[in-house]
Amino acid sequence: MSLRQLALCCLSLTTLTFAEVDMKPYPEAEEGMVRHALELEPKEQEEDYRVELILGKTVETDGANRHFFGGVIDSHVVEGWGYTYHKLPKLGPMAGTLMLPAPGTPKVKKFVRVGGEPYLVRYNSKLPVVVYAPDGVEVRYRIWSAKGEGEPIPKG
Repeated sequence: MSLRQLALCCLSLTTLTFAEVDMKPYPEAEEGMVRHALELEPKEQEEDYRVELILGKTVETDGANRHFFGGVIDSHVVEGWGYTYHKLPKLGPMAGTLMLPAPGTPKVKKFVRVGGEPYLVRYNSKLPVVVYAPDGVEVRYRIWSAKGEGEPIPKG
C-alpha cells in the first residue's frame, strides 16, 4: 500500500467516525420534546470558539415591532458520563414592543428567538452539542470566535 493510499484510508476512517454520533449516553427525548444534535468540525485552538444556541419559531409578525419568546435554556449533566446537554423545558408566550405599524404594513414571516442574553456554550468537536426543545421549536446555532491575546485595558 502506497503512502497516498494509506493517507486516503485514514482520512475516510476519520470522516466515517465523525459522521457517527454516539447518542447512547444522552437521554431519549421526553414526550412532546425533540432531541437535536450538532456535530462540530475539529478546529485548532478550540478554546477560541463558542457556539451560540438560538431557539425559537418562525411566526407571522407585524414587521414593525421586535418580538421574543419567553423561556430559559438550562444545562444538565448526563449522570455517570459528565457530558453536558441543554434543554428548553417550555416555550413561553411571545412578547414584544408595542409600536403601531404604519397602515397597510404587510405581515412578515420571521424567526423569533427566545429572549434574554445569548446562550453560548463551549466549542468541543469531540462531543455533540445536544439540545432538547419542545416539538415545533427550531434550534439554530452560530459559531463565534476570538483571535489573539486580547487588548490590555488602561488603569484608571
